[in-house]
Amino acid sequence: MKFGLIICTFKRPAALEKLLESVTRQQLHPEEILVVDGSPGNETREMIKKKGYPNLQYYKVREEDRGLTRQRNYGISRTGDNVDVICFLDDDTVLEPEYFEHLIGTYHKYSDAVGVGGYIVDEVEWKRAEQPAGFDEFWIDGYKRKIGSRNLLRKKLGLLSNRPPGVMPEFSNGLSIGFLPPTGKTYPVEFFMGGVASYRKELFEQISFSNYFVGYGLYEDMDFCLRASRIGQLYVNTAACLYHYHENSGRPNRFDYGKMVVRNGWYVWRVKYQSPSLKSRMKWNSIALILTVVRIGNIISTTKRKEAFTESLGRIVGWFSLIFDKPVVGSYRANKIAEIE
Repeated sequence: MKFGLIICTFKRPAALEKLLESVTRQQLHPEEILVVDGSPGNETREMIKKKGYPNLQYYKVREEDRGLTRQRNYGISRTGDNVDVICFLDDDTVLEPEYFEHLIGTYHKYSDAVGVGGYIVDEVEWKRAEQPAGFDEFWIDGYKRKIGSRNLLRKKLGLLSNRPPGVMPEFSNGLSIGFLPPTGKTYPVEFFMGGVASYRKELFEQISFSNYFVGYGLYEDMDFCLRASRIGQLYVNTAACLYHYHENSGRPNRFDYGKMVVRNGWYVWRVKYQSPSLKSRMKWNSIALILTVVRIGNIISTTKRKEAFTESLGRIVGWFSLIFDKPVVGSYRANKIAEIE
């Protein structure tokens, strides 16, 4: 099974170099690497030219093709005909040497897999535990972890998901992939993170990344995964390990981010549940309110007061905008990849 790698980048040449170096150390190598660069400058181009990575094709996109989902569709349309699986990586990740070996091996083991996600190992502290954990902990498959202050508050209010990690409940706000334990096992899911993802190439003959998510594209990965999971099964292989360093450059301002959290969160919720029950609607809005209040509290409780204030304001604006200007789910679908040029 042959696979290609697409890396969409924006003003992160140093982070991208670290990722590419980790790709060269892989035990299983991609047939091709496509770097799709939306940066206004030429620093990324010069870095790649200087390093001379094998099998790498560099594309500098025009302004109208910038943005994560557009750059991904741009890269997909230029993937070689001999590729069976297309992998995607955020430009601020670094791979362990066996990453691709475990990731691609999942397709051989699970013939129904249309997509497989990798596993970020540096964001959660897990401990082995034989018994279910305490109230402020989450237990699964012989491991436990702290659930975090926000999820703890939701749990106390009866607003925490009771579905497995990577599965969206009817009120949305499911448990993220970070709630899957480091067992080395493979788990069925409905969604995973787009920056550590892979899909069978044939999937893109039916769907593509949505143009609703312009620019930074928060939750664009969940939108695509939820639509893909209607076609076939998605998995996360916790043996396919990598690190995510959350590079600050290239991210939106906190006001825009806060607004996207609410509006894009509402959008992906309605991708999965077009007509949720009244109880689920009340739960979704309650969670949006609670998390906004918590973020407002960060203005006092953290040193990054300006970020907390602007993000809180963005969340409030995004929430009230849903009253008068709800996104129309389905009207932003990108064309099939073959039609994009």
